[in-house]
Amino acid sequence: MIETLPLKAPDPLLKIIKMFREDPRTDKIDLGVGVYKDASGATPVMRAVKDAEALLLAQQKTKTYVGQQGDVDFLKLIGQLAFGEMARDFVSIQAVGGTGALRLGADLLRESGAKRIVLPQPCWPNHPSIVRAARLEPVDAPFFNIAEQRIDMDALIGSFDHAERGDAVILQACCHNPLGADFSTDQWKALADALNARGLIAFVDLAYQGFGDGIDEDVAGARVLLERVPEAVIAVSGAKSFGIYRERVGALFVKTAEKSRPAVMSNLAAIARANYSMPPDHGAAIVREVLSDAALRASWREELDQIRAHIKRTRAQLAAERVNSLPMHLIAAQKGMFSTLPLNGDQINVLRETHGIYMTDAARINVAGLRESDIPRFVEALKAVA
Repeated sequence: MIETLPLKAPDPLLKIIKMFREDPRTDKIDLGVGVYKDASGATPVMRAVKDAEALLLAQQKTKTYVGQQGDVDFLKLIGQLAFGEMARDFVSIQAVGGTGALRLGADLLRESGAKRIVLPQPCWPNHPSIVRAARLEPVDAPFFNIAEQRIDMDALIGSFDHAERGDAVILQACCHNPLGADFSTDQWKALADALNARGLIAFVDLAYQGFGDGIDEDVAGARVLLERVPEAVIAVSGAKSFGIYRERVGALFVKTAEKSRPAVMSNLAAIARANYSMPPDHGAAIVREVLSDAALRASWREELDQIRAHIKRTRAQLAAERVNSLPMHLIAAQKGMFSTLPLNGDQINVLRETHGIYMTDAARINVAGLRESDIPRFVEALKAVA
């Protein structure tokens, strides 16, 4: 019966959010939640998004269902943004955020006969939960040498031997969460060769396009991989790139042979039907309006460029600091919202309890959430514990 349900442990990130909210100190610093914050500490609504919403309010004539696949114009535009012309040959379906797209992809892989998904470690903390919920086995794979702060390609590719043909490997397209460490073009090519040699499927997670080096630059490597592999599953989130976190904008794309596409679409439709039935519309409609209107698209690109420049400035400021043995200089070479510091649990607890600075238990910090005015105090706190 329901009354016999055991108490589940809180999600690690949600735990940090609760601790931060309950801390009465006015100078506390939140580096846990993965959202962009401006100089004032706010997460603003982009101008292009506001303008798109005004257009929708004035012009939208119905709130009926958008259909099982979702907004096909949104899918076309977001696909082109991410994959260029090759997106025309991908099967696509709208999802409930990037997380929902990952779950759809995992369920599809299970239906196709996959038994396990390789997870390069450290990974986004929700990846293992999604894989297990889809009744697949998560296989941890060494990915990053924290001591040397570099990607260990030999260890990662060597771990593929623990998977079987038809299994998948989750690869983050850009702005890695939690490391900020991205693959080079040559590394993407090596990954494609290794996947093809073992019959494994690339499961690409694209959540931060435009937060690293630029809209096209951030997906150049993933496009190299997608051009070289016969099959791939790609989860896309629009939350960060358009600043519409709560709208849950996502999509799943599948690369497969032309003869297999109808079956893939039918399976995705069946999975979605049994899960949420029809996708939400508002967030996808916003993205569609922004990307289909030249003026709105230009406005969005300008503001996204400003966000990326802000993140890069923060990284440069942190990298210029000298904090005992911490490799602060490497933060400038990393990309996107996140970096992970080599701190232990005791140091992280002191930062929270003594200094009011909150990060995840794994010492991931949201660089994009650090206000410039808070950098000196953050650095001094690091010096006190490192």
